[in-house]
Amino acid sequence: MADTLTKDILHDLKEATENRDADRLRRMTVGLHPQDLAQVVEAFTNLEDASFLLSLLEEETFAQTIAFLDETKREKLLTRLSAREIAEKVLENLDSDDATDVIQDLPEERQREVLQEIDDTAHAGDIAELLEYDEKSAGAIMAKELVKVPLHASLIQCVREIRRQAADTDDIYAVYVVDNDGILQGILPLKKLLLAPTNARLEDIIDRDVISVKATDSKEKAAELMRKYDLVVLPVVDGMGKLLGRITIDDVVDVIQEEAEKDYALASGLSENVSSADNLTVIARARLPWLLIGLAGGILGSRIIGQYEEQLQIHPEMAFFIPLIAAMGGNAGVQSSAIMVQALANQTAFRFSVLYRLLREFLTALLTGGVCAAALLTYGFVFTDNLGLSITVGTALLTVIIIASVMGTLIPLMLYRFKIDPAVATGPFITTSNDIVGLFVYFSVGRLMYGNF
Repeated sequence: MADTLTKDILHDLKEATENRDADRLRRMTVGLHPQDLAQVVEAFTNLEDASFLLSLLEEETFAQTIAFLDETKREKLLTRLSAREIAEKVLENLDSDDATDVIQDLPEERQREVLQEIDDTAHAGDIAELLEYDEKSAGAIMAKELVKVPLHASLIQCVREIRRQAADTDDIYAVYVVDNDGILQGILPLKKLLLAPTNARLEDIIDRDVISVKATDSKEKAAELMRKYDLVVLPVVDGMGKLLGRITIDDVVDVIQEEAEKDYALASGLSENVSSADNLTVIARARLPWLLIGLAGGILGSRIIGQYEEQLQIHPEMAFFIPLIAAMGGNAGVQSSAIMVQALANQTAFRFSVLYRLLREFLTALLTGGVCAAALLTYGFVFTDNLGLSITVGTALLTVIIIASVMGTLIPLMLYRFKIDPAVATGPFITTSNDIVGLFVYFSVGRLMYGNF
C-alpha cells in the first residue's frame, strides 16, 4: 500500500534532498504514489533539488511523476533532459494520452525530435496522431491503448487476444468488439465473458447498445456522457463509427476540474486561468478586463446618482440606503444566475420552457424580496420615525430584487444562445449591471413615492 504524504514526510524529503542523501531518499520514496512525489517536486523552488530527487526514481515512477506535475514546473524540468532521455525515461513508460499531455508542452521542433527518439514506432505514431487533435476535443484526451477483438472470434480466441493485448493496456474495463473494417459493434464486459458458456458465440453475448463519443466532439461532451450514464470508460470513434481509442474516468476528472476552475475564474472576474505562481504581468492581464468594466459601471452609477442630486439635496437620508440597494440587487442577481449556470452545465436548463423558468424566478423573487422588504419596514417602524422613507426603500428593494433575479436568469440563457460561456454572468457582469439598474430603480421609485409622504 502506498504511503500518504504528510507534512512530516514532505519536510523529511525536502531535507534529505537538500542534503543529497540518496540512500535515505530511495527508502522514503519506495511507498509514495507518483502524485505525492509530484507534489514534493513542485514544493522545490530550486530545480537542482527537483532534478536530484527525480533522478533517484525508477523509470516508470519517474515518468508518472513527470506526468502529474504542473505544466509550468514540468516544462522547466523537461528542458534539462535531452530528446533521447524524454523519449526513453518518460514517453515510453506512459500511455499514449499521458505521453501526449507531456510532450505537447514542448515546442513543435522539440516534439519532432523526441518522437524520432522513441523506439516503439507504433507508440510514437499514436502520440503523433493524438497531437493532431484540437486540445478541446475528445480525441485529445483519449488513449489508444485498449483491448479489441473481431466480431466472429470464439470465446477462446477472445481470451487469447485479451492476454496478448493486456501487456500494453494498464486497465481493462471491457473488451471492444469490431468488424473487419474496425467499426465498433459492441462491448463485452469482463463479467459476461467470465460467466458465458464456452460454446457461446461472441456476437450473441456482447452489448450492442454502445454509448460512444466522436473524436471531434468536445471533451466536455465526453465528460457529460460519462457523468450521465455513470461510465468509467468511454469508446471514441470517428465519423464512420471506427474505433479509435477510449477515454477513462481519470481523464474525465481532469476535464471536470479544468472546467470548474475556468468557471470559477470567470465568475470571479478573471479572463483566463492563472495561479499564484504566474508572473505579475499574466495575473494583471487576467484581472484587468473585468476591473475596467467594473470601473466603467461605477462611473455610470455615479452619473445616475448625479442625475438625482437635487432629490438627494431635498432628501439626503436616501443616500444612506444606496449601498443596501446595490448590494441586495447584486446578491439576488448572482444567486439566480448561479442556479441557471449550474442548470446549463448539467443539461437540465431546458427541461422547462424559458417562460416557465422566468415565471418561477419572478415568483421566487417576489417571495424573497417581499420578506426582505417586510424586514426593512419592520426595522424602519421600530428604529426610525420616517415611515415614508422606509416604505419607499422597501418598495424599491422589492422591485430591485425582482428585476435582478429575472436578469440573473435571462442573461445566462442569452449568453448560452450566442455560444458565450454563461459562467461570465455569475460574477462582476451581473453585479455591475445590477448595481446600475438598482440605483436607477431606487431613485425612480423615490421620486415617484417619497415626495408624497
